[in-house]
Parts: sequence; structure tokens; C-alpha cells
Amino acid sequence: MDNYQQQLDHAFSALADPTRRAIMARLAQGEASVGQLAQPFAMALPSLMKHIRVLETGGLVETEKRGRVRTCRLKPAGMQSVETWLAAQRAIWDARLDRLEAYAMALEQTTAKKAVRRATSRRSVSTGKRRAKP
Repeated sequence: MDNYQQQLDHAFSALADPTRRAIMARLAQGEASVGQLAQPFAMALPSLMKHIRVLETGGLVETEKRGRVRTCRLKPAGMQSVETWLAAQRAIWDARLDRLEAYAMALEQTTAKKAVRRATSRRSVSTGKRRAKP
């Protein structure tokens, strides 16, 4: 479990930065060299390489050096820990929202019943008749 938590922490840390998310979006289209990844950003290659290393540490990207060119690609299995965690959180929140909805419906029905009783009570008082107890 500790390894899972650590992997999850690294993945979320990697995804926390907009530059790294942009790199991930570009790599979703296919593999690219570091030079190609650097083009849309106003940063030096060493700075971009730091971002790529963070993505590698998060298990989201893998790189391979071919001659003088370092190529990057997504590592789809790297998102598995994030997907698993998000699915568990979604299930928890769906259950909470279902309970909240049920409570709100019950509260609404109770409020409606009280309003009917009050209206009936007011009518019986204004006509001078006593209302029979249920």
C-alpha cells in the first residue's frame, strides 16, 4: 500500500503543473522528441528536461535515447493508479450524494405534510370545527 500511495503522490505531483499537463496532452497525440516538446514553451531544454523527469518519476512518461535524440512517449499504465483512486473517490461521493438526495426528498415530504396539516388546522379553526386526530 505504501508503494501505491507513493506512486499516486508522484503522479498527482506531476499532473499539478500546467506545463507538464501540456506535455502530456502533446504526447497523447504520439511520441515526440524533447526538441519538439520544447517548441511551444519559452524555456530552455534543461528546464523542459526537469519537467520530463518529474513525469517519468510519476510513471506517466517514458523516454528513450536514439542517437542524439531523446524521444518521449506516454506510459498508459502510469495513469492506472490515478484512475483507480479517482474511481474509488467517485464511488464514495456518488454514495454520499445519493444519501443527501434521499435526505432532501424525505425532508421535502415532511415539510409538505406539515404544511398540509397547518392549512387543515387553520381551516378548522376558522370554521369553528375541531379536526379529528389522525
